[in-house]
Amino acid sequence: MNIRDRIDTIFPPQEQFAGRNRLEPQEVREYLVNGELRRWEGATQEVFSPLCALKPDGPERVRIGSFPLMAEADALSALEAAAAAYDNGRGKWPTMTVAGRIAHVQGFAARMKERREEVVRLLMWEIGKTAADAGKEFDRTVAYIADTIDALKELDRVSSRFVIEQGIIGQIRRAPLGVALCMGPYNYPLNETFTTLIPALIMGNTVLLKPPRHGVLLFAPLLRAFRDSFPPGVVNTLFGSGRTITPPLMRTGRVDILAFIGTSGAANALHKEHPKPHRLRSVLGLEAKNPAIILPDADLHVAVEECLAGSLTFNGQRCTAIKIIFAHESVAEQFLALFSRTLSAVGIGLPWDPAVMLTPLPEPGKTVYLAGLVDDAVRHGARVMNEEGGSVAGTYFHPALVYPVTPRMRLYTEEQFGPVVPVVPFTDTAEPVRYIEESDYGQQVSIFGRDPQLLATLIDPLVNQVSRVNINSQCQRGPDVFPFTGRKDSAVGTLSVSDALRAFSIRTLVAAKESEPNKGIIADIVREHRSNFLSTDFIL
Repeated sequence: MNIRDRIDTIFPPQEQFAGRNRLEPQEVREYLVNGELRRWEGATQEVFSPLCALKPDGPERVRIGSFPLMAEADALSALEAAAAAYDNGRGKWPTMTVAGRIAHVQGFAARMKERREEVVRLLMWEIGKTAADAGKEFDRTVAYIADTIDALKELDRVSSRFVIEQGIIGQIRRAPLGVALCMGPYNYPLNETFTTLIPALIMGNTVLLKPPRHGVLLFAPLLRAFRDSFPPGVVNTLFGSGRTITPPLMRTGRVDILAFIGTSGAANALHKEHPKPHRLRSVLGLEAKNPAIILPDADLHVAVEECLAGSLTFNGQRCTAIKIIFAHESVAEQFLALFSRTLSAVGIGLPWDPAVMLTPLPEPGKTVYLAGLVDDAVRHGARVMNEEGGSVAGTYFHPALVYPVTPRMRLYTEEQFGPVVPVVPFTDTAEPVRYIEESDYGQQVSIFGRDPQLLATLIDPLVNQVSRVNINSQCQRGPDVFPFTGRKDSAVGTLSVSDALRAFSIRTLVAAKESEPNKGIIADIVREHRSNFLSTDFIL
């Protein structure tokens, strides 16, 4: 079957749709506040899958459920519960021992694993993620929880000792900051939400959890796990429009941490709503326009394999995706021919097909937007290099390999966040380096080549422009023990299993002059376990 036929038949007729992968509509009518699963009786938002059924008039999105559209008053009620549970640092959760909080998080992880099949199925239906990638996202999230627990144990072991300096006895530990508003992105709605949620929780903060606009339903199977794993008010869920419910939360000044993964514009707007922004700890993952640089001596098979995966995994809908490729003019034509040939063999279709890599797009209007980017590039002299590149069928957009891209085109600077691959020819490495220097973003870069001297001359300036330089490999987040951050408009704060624990806490110490009475007091507190903070307990 040729590519055109594969695109035209990507969506089956209604009567043949889904089969054993069928999903019954998920009508979410519960939300978690103050340890209670409350019944929602108000307005709801319908959810339509990116997966379409073929109807007489063409492909039509399948309705897969609905969720509550909470209003300002509902959001403020959730905030009140989180603030009460924190109680200015006096609540049960922030004053609990580290071992105690770890036990609660471990209990949640065990309950979460019981809902794997439901969450994975919803990841496929809600955002069009392939079965393999949906399973990986769930499993990686569970592994992240375990790694975070191990990192906190190690951090606490280091802190379970006293320091004596200049006649002062001190014990230094990390303490929570308050109420955290955690908002994840639709492309990794489970994993990236949990990379802020879990460290915020385990460090003793209370949390308002706001799922992304695409990927709400998959949190419903986890509500009972949250309820049964944490004290009342420690985890509270917010369902609805972010533009409606999050600004009022920020205006109260009672949100202490903004953990947000999305656009810099949205993050700036929320930050400005806070009446005392200097009090707000921000942990932000924002836009990126990660480039790849193909040097004249690059192994083109490796470069194509890594750039194709880097630019088109989950349809290019990743902040870490390679979003522009600079190919040296001496190898550009070979690179494009090999890329195009490799792309033609990639599987397209519905997410449960194990041979599929490319799937429909969840955002309404996304195919129109991407087509506009390609049209703009063609209008300014570029060509679509691969067969059927840019073709559309319902919510499916076939990847477009676009060349030569120039600064006149929107694709040169605009983050496409989708399956369009712009390629820019260059003659001197100063050109891609200058692009990176002038870019608003500074997350990562991939460099493909074999000459150690040439690679070294690029590495040294680029590590001061981006936060990760990848050699002969695609841009990516993991492993999760590595720091994940960005410069410029790409991030605020650093996320990894250890860095995140620090991002959601502050160093605090108890100190006393090294006098005999003070030594006796401290010894008594520690020996009799009178304090959860002032302690030498060692977590195994």
